[in-house]
Amino acid sequence: MDSDLRRAVVIALGELGRSDDWRDRADAGDSLARFAEVPEALEPLLGLVLDPGDTFVTRQTAEGLLRRKDRAGLTIVASALAVADDNHADYIHTAIVDVFSIFSDDLDEALRLSEEMAGDTDDRVVQGARRLHESLAEIDPVLRPS
Repeated sequence: MDSDLRRAVVIALGELGRSDDWRDRADAGDSLARFAEVPEALEPLLGLVLDPGDTFVTRQTAEGLLRRKDRAGLTIVASALAVADDNHADYIHTAIVDVFSIFSDDLDEALRLSEEMAGDTDDRVVQGARRLHESLAEIDPVLRPS
């Protein structure tokens, strides 16, 4: 893995995420989510999940992060949930339901990770992980192992 190239992509997507056009910001958020483990992606991703101009950007970015189904993506979503206003929280919640309402295995892993994150040293992650866990706990997935 070429970390210099990955950082360059993150920087370019971060710039796209500052566009005046909501479509550019939504594309940047969705694409940038694939690089959530790169430290330079954290702030741009948080900004896009909490986009002040368009909740479509919020939903696209949150879905991209949640589709990773890993701690990096869930941590950013939890951090955003900790400070999200009710409107943004609703769109993040919708993304959570959309991503985790199909497979029970995915939901179980997300619940496990959110419980683990509730023990984080960052208060913002802890608070958001609790909100994330509450949203996940409400989901009744469609497919369960036989």
